[in-house]
Amino acid sequence: YRRYCMDLARRGFAVVNFNYRLAPKWKFPIPLADTNSVLQWVDKNAARYHLMPECVFLVGDSAGAQLASHYAAMHTNPAFAKLFCLDMAKVTIRGLGLNCGMYDLSERASGKRKGIVLDYLGKNLSPEDSRLQVLEHITPDFPPAFVTTGCKDFLRPAAQPMCEHLQSNGVPAEW
Repeated sequence: YRRYCMDLARRGFAVVNFNYRLAPKWKFPIPLADTNSVLQWVDKNAARYHLMPECVFLVGDSAGAQLASHYAAMHTNPAFAKLFCLDMAKVTIRGLGLNCGMYDLSERASGKRKGIVLDYLGKNLSPEDSRLQVLEHITPDFPPAFVTTGCKDFLRPAAQPMCEHLQSNGVPAEW
């Protein structure tokens, strides 16, 4: 994301490019806690770095898209957020850029290509765990989203259904 972030910065955007702890060493929901920590940092350091915590956009590729959508569902649905026992960052997520993501972890954890997902979830987390049910916790408060994918992306089949799911829940979304 270095070049992409540099281009955004040249256009006048304040950019915070971050990473999160990775599977298989770190399991779900650690990367969501890492995302929350970064957004808490944004809120705490807004004045120092000329950031606008009331105008945050999250963008992610692949697992980053999954994390951005998952975090946005937590951030906009207090009942869902309670399942994670996090002190949610006091920012306003205005929009999402979701590129080549998977959005239904419970389906992926029980599907044909479940190996990599199970590396992330661990062996003891059931696909029925309510913390994985992101789509069920999307409300009309979920931020507008631009869902993208590539023609040969193995996750391409997830893009249009995600966009349609958001739209059916009253969320502005395009793909």
